Amino acid sequence: MTVVPALYPVTVAHVRTGPRRYVLRHRTYLWLVDPDHPPRLPRPLRPLARFDPRDHFTGDRPTIRAGLDGFLAAHGMSLDGGHVLMLTHARVLGHVFNPLTLYWCHGPDGTLRCVVAEVHNTYGGRHCYLLRPDQAGTARTGKRFYVSPFFPVDGGYRMRLPPPDRRLHLTVHLDRAGGRAFTATVRGVRRAATPTALLRLALRHPWSTLAVSAAIRFHGIRLYLRGLPVQPRPHDHRTPGEPT
Repeated sequence: MTVVPALYPVTVAHVRTGPRRYVLRHRTYLWLVDPDHPPRLPRPLRPLARFDPRDHFTGDRPTIRAGLDGFLAAHGMSLDGGHVLMLTHARVLGHVFNPLTLYWCHGPDGTLRCVVAEVHNTYGGRHCYLLRPDQAGTARTGKRFYVSPFFPVDGGYRMRLPPPDRRLHLTVHLDRAGGRAFTATVRGVRRAATPTALLRLALRHPWSTLAVSAAIRFHGIRLYLRGLPVQPRPHDHRTPGEPT
């Protein structure tokens, strides 16, 4: 079993293949935690990593695990007390932005039952996908949530989400009627979540979640200025507890 908590310094790449090719890469770091047992940090470092239930699912549950269990129950599922691995950004200095949080959900015997992919957009909306990966860690689902202003809500995702180990290697493809439109990858190597490792990463990537949000907006402006048409944003930002 993967040891948690852990830190993953990662490189995130976005490759847009249509209607205009565009590549974005940035470096940040992610946490792998057990939401039932979030890390206990020394008091001076606590502003650098906070895991707040308000930032996940419906935002009104007392714990992140309670939010996850409520989402699964709405889809007729239960983990029967099995453990969960959660890959996410922590709240840093009061700010958080999580484009993608992943939950690997296991039964009491340790068997993987499902993966939940929680997606946030820059408009304050969030949506969760319930996935059932195959033996290779690959799952497919239709796109049901507005993320990029340059893509409508159509097509489908093909995600490769093997459970994190010493290396993290995730891939998300967006396929539309005309072919593959977008690919996102996350690559990293696990480090022990020691106070020293966290402090080094926080100094190397200050205001890490704010930087991610700012980078997405900056590159969105660049694409707009290059003439990429903006797709109308639906009024509906589905709540994560709503069955799909």
